[in-house]
Amino acid sequence: MSRPRLLSGMQPTHDSLHLGNYLGAQVNWVRMQEDFEAYFCVVDQHALTVGPDPADLRQRTRVTAAQYIAGGVDPQRSAVFVQSHVPEHSQLAWVLNCLAGFGEAARMTQFKDKSAKGGQDAATVGLFTYPMLMAADILLYNTEAVPVGEDQRQHLELTRDLAQRFNARYGDTFVVPRAHIPAETAKVMSLAEPTAKMSKSAENQSGNLMMLDTTKANTKKVKSAVTDTDNDVRWDPEAKPGIANLLRIHSALSGESIEALVERFAGENKYGALKGEVAEQVAVVQAPFKERVDDLLADPAELDAHLARGAERAREVAGATLARVYDAVGFVPLGR
Repeated sequence: MSRPRLLSGMQPTHDSLHLGNYLGAQVNWVRMQEDFEAYFCVVDQHALTVGPDPADLRQRTRVTAAQYIAGGVDPQRSAVFVQSHVPEHSQLAWVLNCLAGFGEAARMTQFKDKSAKGGQDAATVGLFTYPMLMAADILLYNTEAVPVGEDQRQHLELTRDLAQRFNARYGDTFVVPRAHIPAETAKVMSLAEPTAKMSKSAENQSGNLMMLDTTKANTKKVKSAVTDTDNDVRWDPEAKPGIANLLRIHSALSGESIEALVERFAGENKYGALKGEVAEQVAVVQAPFKERVDDLLADPAELDAHLARGAERAREVAGATLARVYDAVGFVPLGR
């Protein structure tokens, strides 16, 4: 019996993933390999919207792929590949560009926010059409489930609309995907601004625990985490967001319940002890992760071989989907 398909990916825009990426996405990816035929893509074409240096993009693409594998994604079981290695992504995106309305693309929150910050003259056409490329990423694989956070939910809704619109106009071609929200996903906030998510794009990077940083650097960040002044460890996300964030991180890494942690750290002047244990838990996970990444990057030929095999698997599915799409819209097939 075939398993439902799942697709997810990250942009290679930084030198390291952060703990929020690891706990919010990768831990769940590893679990989902059991139940889904999974495709995990390094979305390097999306990364072009921020104008990266070419050498940085090339290196970060490999580093991001290595982190997928180091985090537990099995390239023998799941397809791990680079978006630009599968040209069908761009080819389908053009068809979807011709199906999407200008108004609905302009209403996408990320485009509105980024163009408002830099001005419309600084916003690229690629940023405007980003959601259609994302839709192509998903629809190429007859994807049934897409792990998404709140910031991508609007893009997934557009993907669903485009799939339904295409099916209504050209016949049943695409699987209409659904959001897959794992029941237990750690919500990791910035250590410097505990009311904001830990984010690679945050202006203040001092609140991010980077998976490829040194243990010393991350320990320093944990011990400098913003809390409050009453020195009372209790679960109150509204009044004590910094403490709530440390408790979430500890619980997600150690498996100890938040209730048990609160009871154990009850009493005054326990902030230092809580921060010390959180730093230890981060190190326990981070150290083997970083070691595995270093091993993979030390053998780039083997890493590239994993990505080539993943792209080959991806193209088998993507090529068949694109052929159906091209036939449906009326393109003349290439003669042989």
